[in-house]
Amino acid sequence: MNIATHSPALIIAIPLLGAFLTPLIGKLGRRVRDAFVLIILILTSIIGIILAQQVYSEGVVEYVFGGSSPSINSSTTSSIPIVRIIFEIDGMSIFMAMISLLLAFFAALYSISFVKDENGSDRYYTLLLLLLVGMLGMELTGDMFNFFVFIEIASISASALIAFSVDRGESLEAAIKYLAISSIGALFLLFAIGLLYGQYDALNMAMIANSLSNTYIDKIALILLIGSLAMKSGIAPMHMWMPDAYGEAPSSVTFAIIAATQASLYGLIRVCFTIYGKAFDMQAIAGVLVALAFASIFIGATMTLIQSSLTRAIAYAAVAEMGYILLGIGTALFLGVEAHGAVALKGGIFHIFNDALDMGLLFLAAGSIIYATKERNMNNLGGLARRMRFTTIFFLIGLLAASGMPPMNGFASKILIYESTYTLNPILAIIAILSSILMLAIFVRIFYSVFLGPENPNLKDIKEVPKPMLISMACISLIIILLGIFPSLVVDSIVNPAVHALSNVDAYIGSILGGV
Repeated sequence: MNIATHSPALIIAIPLLGAFLTPLIGKLGRRVRDAFVLIILILTSIIGIILAQQVYSEGVVEYVFGGSSPSINSSTTSSIPIVRIIFEIDGMSIFMAMISLLLAFFAALYSISFVKDENGSDRYYTLLLLLLVGMLGMELTGDMFNFFVFIEIASISASALIAFSVDRGESLEAAIKYLAISSIGALFLLFAIGLLYGQYDALNMAMIANSLSNTYIDKIALILLIGSLAMKSGIAPMHMWMPDAYGEAPSSVTFAIIAATQASLYGLIRVCFTIYGKAFDMQAIAGVLVALAFASIFIGATMTLIQSSLTRAIAYAAVAEMGYILLGIGTALFLGVEAHGAVALKGGIFHIFNDALDMGLLFLAAGSIIYATKERNMNNLGGLARRMRFTTIFFLIGLLAASGMPPMNGFASKILIYESTYTLNPILAIIAILSSILMLAIFVRIFYSVFLGPENPNLKDIKEVPKPMLISMACISLIIILLGIFPSLVVDSIVNPAVHALSNVDAYIGSILGGV
């Protein structure tokens, strides 16, 4: 079997097989199971690298399940619907897939110590692998209904992982809320897919994009798609699930769910640029996205200020960071994908990667604090820098990066967003910069309260967390610093191809329809 040829199938099949084998392997012992899960994730990542090389050399890679490649002539597309399951992978798809793989691996490595004393850890790793399957499927598929199926797999797996700490009522409440919101979002998504299918007898994204005729039904479907995917992405004012889910889930789970949230955001980007970008004037939608971006930044920053729970404070900060990503995407949609619009798109896409690393590191550091102290309330913490030196350093790196301070990676992407937003409207750029400064001030207050304040007498016996947790945080911190010092390493290699893929809609459509 040619691994390169079948890499789109293998990247889904390997973690899916691993998910179902994990409970059986767990019978051989915890260490064997942990090693098995890491091997599965490493193999999947290797397949991802092979697939990425194909994408960067060929431009668009398509893989058909159950049939041969559908080279359909554009003149016959109206009478021949594409009903086969097709994966269509371009630079944007593989960019998101690599983020999901990276976060899943470090979540599993961190979990080796974080959940070793928990009951049901076999089920935990099974759900983590299923979550990865859902994310990768969302990012690689070229089929709208297939996207819905994979988003449901990811949602169910994520809700079960959020409720993993069954002894905490808050976790169960957060899981139920997440599942309820996900179900509502999925319902609207399915309704929109049904409208498009009824209109064009097609589920394939490329064929729908080529067939759109700017009808009233198309506009209703667009509103439903944006609303449902924005809800799944935690965009304000539809963010109500994120502080609960992020704040109450085990930190290793939150780290993985960040990637799932961004996979939903990927769906929103794909809808706006690829499916609707060619046939519709998207400036009105762009204005809505920019307004939602600033709502997310404002709500996230102000709500972070009043939190007493460490994890909920970081969760609200994550809402604000999603706002910065959406600001770059909305600005690019408004200005177009040339000149300053391309800069905005580059900044927004680059910030997807940076946000996953920065907020993920903060959650892992917060998880280390909870692991060592069994305490989430910042009012009951203090002086931890004396006893958890490494965790202190990692948290400091995370807060500087999330706040957009040089030379961290967050600065490299936010400066692109500021520059392009200034072209759109200087006042908007100033507000974005001031909000980032406010976030820095809030994080400094949190850092002082948790690490530098007076030492809590009840926490004198705590010690640093186990090595797997430290190794995970250290690796992520190293990536953050390297991306801040050498941003061109990522921008030139994986961000620019993603921008080019979104800008070149005809290549995506032509790959399926045979040279449209």
